[in-house]
Amino acid sequence: MTSSAGTGQAHWDSVYAAKKVEEVGWFQARPVLSLELILRAGKAKGSSIIDVGGGASRLVDALLDEGFQWVTVLDISVEALARARERLGDRARLVTWIAGDITRWEPPANYDVWHDRAVFHFLISPEDRRAYKEALAGALPLGAQAIIGTFASDGPELCSGLPVARYEPDTLAAELGPGFRLVEGTHEDHVTPGGKVQRFQFSRFVRA
Repeated sequence: MTSSAGTGQAHWDSVYAAKKVEEVGWFQARPVLSLELILRAGKAKGSSIIDVGGGASRLVDALLDEGFQWVTVLDISVEALARARERLGDRARLVTWIAGDITRWEPPANYDVWHDRAVFHFLISPEDRRAYKEALAGALPLGAQAIIGTFASDGPELCSGLPVARYEPDTLAAELGPGFRLVEGTHEDHVTPGGKVQRFQFSRFVRA
């Protein structure tokens, strides 16, 4: 998980330069819920998936293990992407890597599944949220799906020293608007490497 919008590449590169991947608060040895929601989207192995803010997340490893053939990871942190590529070794060539800020990014192609674990909740200004939603709408054709995880309404108010906006599935649906139909919402208690519990919500949408 690495956010964009307003925080800048330097902030996130410094986080990854200062800590091992396994030490950052959002680390997951295996992103079970994210993978389950992607599989429940019911897309074929030849479908295109983008992990927005994927950073050094191990979701890309799990997707390759599942046989998905077109995986893209977008992140503002060059350092985070470098860590992921190093970890994957030869398999890194199977992935499209994009270093960019989601609020300034124009999708070069359509995707069947958009996954975001903890980028959207960093977007606290209406302008940044609008830019994200424009990228989301531009990337997903009708019938494509978006899976977005944020801190829940009873989750932390800060992450990595930065303020966040908290959501529930219904409030996130209202924020995205009528172009995205909520299919399911669930919650997850993420335990950080330091032992703190962070309450997340994950919502799956269909582009309507």
